[in-house]
Amino acid sequence: MESRYRLRDNERFQRVRREGRSWSHDLAVLCALSNGLQQSRFGFSVSKRIGGAVVRNKVKRRLREAARARQALVEPGYDLVFIARKPITEAEYQQVDQAVDELLKRSGILRS
Repeated sequence: MESRYRLRDNERFQRVRREGRSWSHDLAVLCALSNGLQQSRFGFSVSKRIGGAVVRNKVKRRLREAARARQALVEPGYDLVFIARKPITEAEYQQVDQAVDELLKRSGILRS
């Protein structure tokens, strides 16, 4: 995913989590907040409670790829933060992909 579509600033992460709307799934939570820009930006949060560095990076890669595959379908102008939940460590990529898809559909952010 290109860096202009990545959300990296901790303050913005906190603002999206605090002020944004959220939707949950067994594997992840999606928080979204309007950003007033021409593109949507994606952020990924994986806590140390999920596992060690290797596990956290694997989870982030899977979430990032699932989001990247739907990037063109997401309405512009949102900051989206995906927060991993513990069961994601045992899920296959297809389950993670399905969870991301379901969260984006429920949020109404996907273009029709």
